[in-house]
Amino acid sequence: MLRLLTIFLLLSSAFVCSGAKIDDLRKAADQGDAEAQYNLGVMYNLGQGVAKDDAEAVKWYRKAAEQGYAKAEYNLGVMYGNGEGVAEDDAEAVKWYRKAAEQGDIFAQYNLGVVYANGEGVPEDHVEAVKWYRKAADQGAADAQSNLGLMYANGAPKNNVEAVKWYRKAADQGYAIAQHNLGVVYADGQGVPQDDVMAYMWFNLAAAQGSEHAKQNKKIISEKMTREQIAEAQKLSREWLAKRSK
Repeated sequence: MLRLLTIFLLLSSAFVCSGAKIDDLRKAADQGDAEAQYNLGVMYNLGQGVAKDDAEAVKWYRKAAEQGYAKAEYNLGVMYGNGEGVAEDDAEAVKWYRKAAEQGDIFAQYNLGVVYANGEGVPEDHVEAVKWYRKAADQGAADAQSNLGLMYANGAPKNNVEAVKWYRKAADQGYAIAQHNLGVVYADGQGVPQDDVMAYMWFNLAAAQGSEHAKQNKKIISEKMTREQIAEAQKLSREWLAKRSK
């Protein structure tokens, strides 16, 4: 099952830069300032400057969300999805994700893709999942790019070339799951010419980040490669890492 992103727990930059005190923040929130309401929700969520209180976090997220503040809409969706400070309610989570996603919130777009792919709070619908993953992927979200590749690989609709395209975008950002999946498509010749050297390279990069599947597949593919091929794959891995570090 694909995983949802968790809560977005960053205070707004305006609040951080101002050095505002909790009393000033509460005053602004009580006066209807949506950004202050969101920030107050985050503080209660984190227990930062106040005692941690998820129910109070939900209260303030809701006040900001009802004014259309996208970050609060997203966080409120997560609270409903996880049953934190409020009774768990997947349908209500989807409602708030959608509101934030329609404003372009990348986290909410990704989570909408997940709930449609998994059928959580909505009927399972891979066309809708692809739609929302693509919106987040087009904004550069590596997890959305990787999941979009997975959707195409598994038939929504099946298109191995598109799967490779999106795996590569995520892999090039260092996303280990996509690096492993890119290794698999090179090993099997799905959407790309079969290439053990390239497969080893991507497995090697993912394995270096701790991917157990990549470690296993790297070992399997190495058993049918020559010493020279392995050396070339390791060289390509080093070059990729050096290029990314610039």
